[in-house]
Amino acid sequence: MKVSLWNAWPLALCSTAAFAQAPAWFELKPDLRAALAAKGDAKRGAGVFELCEACHRKDGAGRAKGNFPALAGQHASVLMKQLADIRAGRRFNPVMQAVIDDPSITAQDVADVAAYAQSLPVRGEHDKGPGKALAPGKRLYERDCASCHGAAGQGQAAQFYPRVAAQHYPYLVREVQMIRDGQRRNSHPEMVAVVKRYSVADIEAVADYMAQFPVPGK
Repeated sequence: MKVSLWNAWPLALCSTAAFAQAPAWFELKPDLRAALAAKGDAKRGAGVFELCEACHRKDGAGRAKGNFPALAGQHASVLMKQLADIRAGRRFNPVMQAVIDDPSITAQDVADVAAYAQSLPVRGEHDKGPGKALAPGKRLYERDCASCHGAAGQGQAAQFYPRVAAQHYPYLVREVQMIRDGQRRNSHPEMVAVVKRYSVADIEAVADYMAQFPVPGK
């Protein structure tokens, strides 16, 4: 029998030192601790992912218009943190809130679906943007983003920094704008401080550059 994730995620200890020593931005709240402590099973996660397919597509490729991001190949730790943040109201996402608020979804479900999404192959069939602002985008990315998201947009699983490579250009534009304007709410304070000074042209340029990264590992 499933136990409510909302009522019963325990104060489990995470065995990974990088998580245990995390700074305040990704403090291990009870719900996130429990998901991280659960051993994700990608096979079980395939069943949970059926809840996600209508928006993110069966292959996890998301939607090219940018309303739903690509999830395939994303770090499981990133997905678990975002789901926990949405459920707790730390990240503003009304569409996902309606899904994750289901009390029958457990910490194990979250770990499983994150493991499954991470296991999906990244096809690279995403909206790569106009490709016209790559030089200024590269300068911005290398100055402000690469230290966290990686030189090739690969992200850092242990630090909850998402992979931005092979993500849809419109989604990247939208999320950076939301972060700049304080609408996303759960963004790293250092990133908020950086993008606060970005113009619309800056956001579009850095998103344009990120969207051109090749599929990780290919």
